[in-house]
Amino acid sequence: MFIIQATQGREAGPLLVLTRKSNQSIMIGDDIEVAVLSIVGEKVRIGIDAHREIPVFRKEVYLEIQMENVAARASARAEVDDALKRLSPSR
Repeated sequence: MFIIQATQGREAGPLLVLTRKSNQSIMIGDDIEVAVLSIVGEKVRIGIDAHREIPVFRKEVYLEIQMENVAARASARAEVDDALKRLSPSR
C-alpha cells in the first residue's frame, strides 16, 4: 500500500493505491467489499458487495448523472423564477 499524488481527472490530493491479485479484496469501512474477480489482459473484473441503498456506478455513468442533475436544477430554478414573475404584481 502506498499513497501517490493524484494527477488525472481528480482534484489534487493523495490517492491510496492498493495492489490486489485475482480473488483478493479490499474493505471500505465495515460494509463495502471490493473484490478482484479476474484479470484478463488489460481488463479487470471487480465485484462490489454493498448494501442496496449505497449507489454504485461506473465513473462515466456517475458523471453523466451529475451533469443531468445540474441541468435539471437549472431548469427547475428557471421555472420557479418564471412562476414568481407571473405571480408578482406588475409595476
